Amino acid sequence: MKNIYILIFVLILIGIFVNSCDRKSDYVTESGYDVISDNGGGTGTTTWTKDKNYLLDGFVFVNDGQVLTIEAGTVIRSKTGQGENASALIVSRGGKIIAEGNSVNPIIFTCEGDDLEGSVPIFSKGLWGGLILLGSAPLNNENNEAHIEGIPISEPRGIYGGNNEEDDSGILKYISIRHGGTNIGSGNEINGLTLGGVGKSTSIEYIEVISNYDDGIEFFGGTVNCKYIVSAFNGDDAFDYDLGYHGNGQFWLAIEDPSEGDLLVEGSGGQQPELGQPYSIPKIYNGTYIGRGSNITNSIIKLDRFAGGFFGNSIFLNQHSGIFIQYKENYLNCFDQFEDGNLQLMNNIFWDVASNIASDIFNVYAESGVDITSQNEAFKNYFSSAQNTISNPGIEITSNTYYILPTGNVSDNLTEYPDSWFKDVEYKGAFLYDNWARNWTLLHQSGWIE
Repeated sequence: MKNIYILIFVLILIGIFVNSCDRKSDYVTESGYDVISDNGGGTGTTTWTKDKNYLLDGFVFVNDGQVLTIEAGTVIRSKTGQGENASALIVSRGGKIIAEGNSVNPIIFTCEGDDLEGSVPIFSKGLWGGLILLGSAPLNNENNEAHIEGIPISEPRGIYGGNNEEDDSGILKYISIRHGGTNIGSGNEINGLTLGGVGKSTSIEYIEVISNYDDGIEFFGGTVNCKYIVSAFNGDDAFDYDLGYHGNGQFWLAIEDPSEGDLLVEGSGGQQPELGQPYSIPKIYNGTYIGRGSNITNSIIKLDRFAGGFFGNSIFLNQHSGIFIQYKENYLNCFDQFEDGNLQLMNNIFWDVASNIASDIFNVYAESGVDITSQNEAFKNYFSSAQNTISNPGIEITSNTYYILPTGNVSDNLTEYPDSWFKDVEYKGAFLYDNWARNWTLLHQSGWIE
């Protein structure tokens, strides 16, 4: 009997040793950092706390069935690198992240070497990957599943999509994502925040994506709702949606990098098939969208591949060109979505857009040689009938500061909100008297917004 006890004791010691070795393969102390890598086992169900310095080394996954909790005030840095050396945090389908910061102690994702006191210039981009959430909400492609961009196709944990509109991938609240968007090869960059098939039971509020090399936030299908969002100084689009995204959005601030960046909003339908259901028809209200100025030929919104959407009670300013929707001859297209009521732009303010000429703000585009005279006329006439206006909202822009609280009249002719998820406010744009982006965003800390 004594020998049996000795054997059991030895086996326990071996188990402890093996477990500690496994843990050290994923969590290694190095130069004051807890370096986190992933050998296939993911993060496990664990909590990251603000008293530690975390450094992601490569792609780190929260696997199916695991829950990663991140304490308010925690800073997660990532090793820099391109291609196979890129670093990112990916919440796989079936995994969950609970990351709840607050306005005093946000959770920050940034690159290695960022001391949070200016060591990394504000406009530095592509220094690490980004934050990716993958859920089981519907897509509009043939198999209702896809492999997320930015992750090698050989990685099975990059698959997302399904049939669960109520998918719950966790909570993101008061999160600042900085200097990401590394290129993993062939022009395949990672968005600041990627949401693939994420469902409406996921809670996403108070998010900043700043100085990402690719898009700020991209929605690949899904039904997730997002409120109080900042997308600033990103290298491509501020917001991008496709593959049947049909969630809600409210209080969105987009500011384009003065020297680069493309669209404030890009919207697309399906890919395989292009006309698959559900359609890409998000409902987005109370946005403040600030472009690069009249001397750069950028547009505010561009929609293609049968995309629709509702944009109401918003302010669009400081951009060369306005709204463009696609028409295809003898094929369903964005103009058809407009005629069917699935594409609406209502009660918005435009200022310093298309030289403040109303007839130049709403546009239909098509392939060369296609006659779109009647379609263009109908869409242009809609500008006034939907009570869109050209007026100065009193948002001042200088060479180094955006005064985002409006001083002009932004309270006339408001559109009724489509459901109870939206906060019923009596103004257009993302702000009135209260700047909810104060303190916790890098955009405010660095003095770019007041």
